[in-house]
Amino acid sequence: MMIHNIAVENIKCGGCVSSIKNALLKIDGVQNVNIDKDTETVTIDGTAEKTILVQALSKMGYPEKGNNDLLKKAKSYVSCAIGKMN
Repeated sequence: MMIHNIAVENIKCGGCVSSIKNALLKIDGVQNVNIDKDTETVTIDGTAEKTILVQALSKMGYPEKGNNDLLKKAKSYVSCAIGKMN
């Protein structure tokens, strides 16, 4: 079992946290997800490769720190809204 700590961008609220958690838990090998909204750090326990996790986060609009752009910011708002509805 591995623990990955990934610093990401664009986590704004509980909706973001909910979307990230739900999406990551669907990935094979992910057993647990903890998110610190204040530090924008996602901690993932399991056997999934870090590159897969980073790609999944980026597709949702939560790229690793330093890799943000306007499109990712827009995607994060959509993910956030979906998280608020669930």
